[in-house]
Amino acid sequence: MIFSFAKTPGHGVPAIQHPQPHPDMPNAPKESLDRINTVTKAWETLRPTKSFAGMTLAQFKTKLQPSLDARANIATLEHQMTSALDKRDDADAASIDAIKLVVNAVKGDPAETANGDLYEAMGFVRDSERSSGLSRRKTAAATTAGKN
Repeated sequence: MIFSFAKTPGHGVPAIQHPQPHPDMPNAPKESLDRINTVTKAWETLRPTKSFAGMTLAQFKTKLQPSLDARANIATLEHQMTSALDKRDDADAASIDAIKLVVNAVKGDPAETANGDLYEAMGFVRDSERSSGLSRRKTAAATTAGKN
């Protein structure tokens, strides 16, 4: 396998690029798996006792096994990643609920309120600093009359 390193623009740290595929092999992993299965099945079905390239069918399958094992490992890791993401999302939801309780308690505390510095430090806008939300748009006639 050939690994190449390319400089990431502006960072000065080399970025690892994926190895270049073998020119005789399909580019996508799915295509590689399809080729593995097709060749193996044809050999098993049509010439199971014949040797090719100095290998029996069993030796050939042994040579292919690391590729199949890597795919199985990737599938396991993908399931673990999905599970970990679900656990994170559930934990985040519980954290957000706890934050809401604390913020509402701060707003309801007579010593703190929604105008206090603690409320602002928690990332919220104080009620006293909040604008009304009312906006009056100028009409085209009013803007041209003001320019004269």
